[in-house]
Amino acid sequence: MANSSNTSNPTPARPSAYLVIRQGGRWTDVLRLLPGRRVRIGRASTSQIVIHSERCSRQHSEIFPVSDGEAWVVRDLNSRNGTLVDSQRIEEDHVLSEGETIEVAGCQMTFVRRIADAFGGGQGPALAPTAAGSDQQTTGGGESATITHRRDSSTYLKPQDIPLTGSRPAADTEAGRELFRLSFELARCDSAESAAATALQGIASHLGVGSGAVLLDPSDRPGPARATDVADLAVIATHQQGDRSYHRLPDLLASTVLKGNEAVLARNIRDDAKLATPDSQGNLSTSSTVCTPLRSKTGPVGVLHIYTDDGQRDLTPDDLEFIVAVGESLSLALRNLQREEQLSDTLQKTRRRVDQLREQLADTTKIVGKSEAILAVKENIRRAAPTPATVLIRGESGTGKELVAAAIHQYSNRAEGPFVCLNCAALSPTLLESELFGHEKGAFTGATERKLGKFEAADGGTLMLDEIGEMNQEIQAKFLRVLEGHAFERVGGNQPIKADVRVVAATNRDLEQAVREGKFRSDLYFRLHVVEILIPPLRQRGTDILRLADFFLKRFSQQMGRKIDGFTAAARKHLSRYDWPGNVRELKNVIERAVVLSSSPEVDVSDLVLSNIQLETQTPTTSGRNGSPAVELISLEAMEKRHIVDVLSATGGNKSRAATILGIERSTLDRKIRRYKLAPEQWNK
Repeated sequence: MANSSNTSNPTPARPSAYLVIRQGGRWTDVLRLLPGRRVRIGRASTSQIVIHSERCSRQHSEIFPVSDGEAWVVRDLNSRNGTLVDSQRIEEDHVLSEGETIEVAGCQMTFVRRIADAFGGGQGPALAPTAAGSDQQTTGGGESATITHRRDSSTYLKPQDIPLTGSRPAADTEAGRELFRLSFELARCDSAESAAATALQGIASHLGVGSGAVLLDPSDRPGPARATDVADLAVIATHQQGDRSYHRLPDLLASTVLKGNEAVLARNIRDDAKLATPDSQGNLSTSSTVCTPLRSKTGPVGVLHIYTDDGQRDLTPDDLEFIVAVGESLSLALRNLQREEQLSDTLQKTRRRVDQLREQLADTTKIVGKSEAILAVKENIRRAAPTPATVLIRGESGTGKELVAAAIHQYSNRAEGPFVCLNCAALSPTLLESELFGHEKGAFTGATERKLGKFEAADGGTLMLDEIGEMNQEIQAKFLRVLEGHAFERVGGNQPIKADVRVVAATNRDLEQAVREGKFRSDLYFRLHVVEILIPPLRQRGTDILRLADFFLKRFSQQMGRKIDGFTAAARKHLSRYDWPGNVRELKNVIERAVVLSSSPEVDVSDLVLSNIQLETQTPTTSGRNGSPAVELISLEAMEKRHIVDVLSATGGNKSRAATILGIERSTLDRKIRRYKLAPEQWNK
């Protein structure tokens, strides 16, 4: 049988060359000699032909092409026992002639241009065990097979091998259409099993004969198969002709395919030990078999096995080309499915991590409390969050203005976007402008590279500006333009930039007073004052103090690995009576300190370190310098509250007259009365 179809380059055709190998008195394998590749013979495992004999050197001899494959030369590599050609030891390079036999340590290799020439009548070499007692490697198992063709790739998948002119045989055209159809079918498969079944069905439909299976190493998911672990290959899909059941290919043939990483066409497989497909004597017998490796990027991951039984036509070299092409397409589909599975696993892990982070964020942004004052704040958040309105948050320092801003962001339709905070009081006017709008490289000393501002960083999300009352008036004007929807420019730049940002501002200052004093732009105030949320101080939240204390105690106990059950009755009473001038921030720090320092399972009064700062309810005085009258040490806010009550008392509760005396609008007086929670009973005494 000619092997011309095994040549990969049709024009011009190079003469084929093979080594037909015989060990222990039986033909065992055929090795195709490829132009440009050397074949090493030796005992080393890296050799292309491995001979397991002490008489064989590790690097014994080699065969290499000359004249681009026109001739082949055998060279002895200074071996201990020498290399024979037709029973004559060679001392220098020897050009091989048709039919000459190379012998190394009892292993014989016949050089032929056509396989049939070595066997007279086409009987090819057999894969078989060596003779008992020989020193060559044995295969075991009673298997025999005749390998006639080998392919490492298919010409169907090499466009450069397809002639640009002339017509191709109809069979090739039909095979190409079938491969094209199969590629789409394989791309639509959602599992390795369905892809394997699709490939087997496509081969059977096109060839009209053959049973087969796809075998993969289960450990391959998601890594490459161990090429020598043939026994580990598991059948994931089969196809049978008629009522015959699939019978697994011999381990030796599978091992040959996996180790060589190339497809083979074999004939006359018999396995007396397996009793697979019974013939008249009850033994395995197939007329022809194709086995092709399924490859990943790192090596074989399994095999595609197709065979015909007695009574069916033999598989041909053209069938081998088609099956190898299907195997390559199936390998690609399996790799894509594996990559898709890995991406799906990664996506699921990422989603779980995002959910965990959101739960943690929800815990850190949780507004604790059930007092009427805090319930009103929660209701305002619920109403304002879904809208695009600008929100102004007001309250004393430490009441949780940033927490309220985070809650507004979390419950808005911008929750998937960034939440960016900037404290306007912590930066100089120049740096504040750079932080807000960014700057270009070289805009000022130290600007070594371009920097994006907070507006750009918060694009699609929420920007919280804390201590907005400390913003410089020049920056206020630029900031107002951005709020009005205009583009802005980076410091030192001239490129207009627009950002989709929702602004939430916060302050503990009286912006109305700042407007009257000319320290804050009135137009910016009215632009910010769309939705106002007033956060009550902690001293006005009643039982929320203990709820917050329990909440912080549980959090810090978990974070620090401390087992603290709660507060003593005395400690709870002490917490409730304290005025908390530092509000929630102070309470949080007091509880954290108590968790660190407490040596008992309950936090006691001695563990609570409270400050000596006093509010307006405790108004100590001190003498001025040089005997001047004593000065009452109270805050401006407390003094304003007291003065409003005094003026209302003097006017008999007439708010319009009181507002005139105070120099403010009537609406401003009403807002201050609500802010300080003043009741008519206080000025009608």
